Amino acid sequence: MSPFAPVDEQLTYIKKGSAEIVKESELRERLEKSRASGKPLRVKAGFDPTAPDLHLGHTVLLRKLKHFQDLGHTVTFLIGDFTGMIGDPTGRSATRPPLSAEEIMRNAKTYMAQVWKILSQAKTEVRFNSEWFDKMKPADWIRLTAKFTVSQMLEREDFHKRFQDEKPIALHELLYPLAQGYDSVVLKCDVELGGTDQKFNLLVGRELQRAYGQESQIVLTTPILEGLDGVQKMSKSLGNAIGIQEPPLEMYGKIMSISDEMMWRYYELLTDAQLPEIEKMKRESHPMQAKKDLARQIVADFHSADAATRAAEDWARDFQRNEQVLEATEKVLVPIASIEVQDAQDRTKPPWAYEEAPTKHLYLPDESTIKADWDKVLDGNPKVRIARVEKLLLQLGLVSSTTEASRKLKEDKRSH
Repeated sequence: MSPFAPVDEQLTYIKKGSAEIVKESELRERLEKSRASGKPLRVKAGFDPTAPDLHLGHTVLLRKLKHFQDLGHTVTFLIGDFTGMIGDPTGRSATRPPLSAEEIMRNAKTYMAQVWKILSQAKTEVRFNSEWFDKMKPADWIRLTAKFTVSQMLEREDFHKRFQDEKPIALHELLYPLAQGYDSVVLKCDVELGGTDQKFNLLVGRELQRAYGQESQIVLTTPILEGLDGVQKMSKSLGNAIGIQEPPLEMYGKIMSISDEMMWRYYELLTDAQLPEIEKMKRESHPMQAKKDLARQIVADFHSADAATRAAEDWARDFQRNEQVLEATEKVLVPIASIEVQDAQDRTKPPWAYEEAPTKHLYLPDESTIKADWDKVLDGNPKVRIARVEKLLLQLGLVSSTTEASRKLKEDKRSH
């Protein structure tokens, strides 16, 4: 009896949360051979440790690796300590400054402490691509670069745009896709995973494997996860990320702040729940309860079940207290036309007039409108108080977090 599940069952699990498979027919054929021979597929994903902390957006790819691991296949977590020093040009309109070897290794150590929250350490093969690149001689690089042409490289969207805009493309950037592709040659990969923005690099791996006489790997891409605003990709620099090392209550509260629509996408990309199970929840579960279950599950994944339970209880208690305060507070209606936001140039506009969500100050016509820890406006007027817009909404109990407040303000801006 084969140690692997039936091919259709494996494909269903693998395709869940996947954006594209090149080619699915080849993956089916490879899975059939694997099941017949009892030999697992070799599956890898590469990570350049260019920053010390991971957020939930990074874990979409890790979870797909876990799915292959759950099915009994051999997973390689490749740390691009060499390619990280080149700097991935994907999505870049300018050359990325390369990191030092010391920075790369420092970040790699923190990565390893975080990825075992998803992958099984005992079942994961960890490799560093400096193992083979440090041994390559100039003649080896010449042979490698001879496998690809400049015109092929310029087919890549970001390179093509920079070339058309007459912006510099450094020679070392052209080496990055070749280096990533050569990783697949060395590791003899059956499948390589990456985000949709990595598709060009992943396809280079297929080309190079053919050029080196190997069977071409299957390419599987995963979607780019939207952040808390539900619009832009999750990113610490955009302030819409959930870090996997954040405190349990903070993580729980941020998840509770996402929209109901985005919640189902998070279920698909950040959990092991199967699609039929998710569809059943959509039909039968109350959105609030489904979101609580999601928040509890994600916190448990990166902390513990006990931490998730405490976070849920603390969040519920805080939320209930805010509800009670709101009920007991005399409500004063403030016409939206009387609310203005002060920007960095001391100009005032209504909240929806900004291209970005207002994040500085909110003027209120009277300090009795709401009791909060305002700071006085510096014009000496004791009747005018000042506060962050997001903080006002949180204090009013209209949102469960300042992150949710930012999202609501953006939605309000788009509706005007």
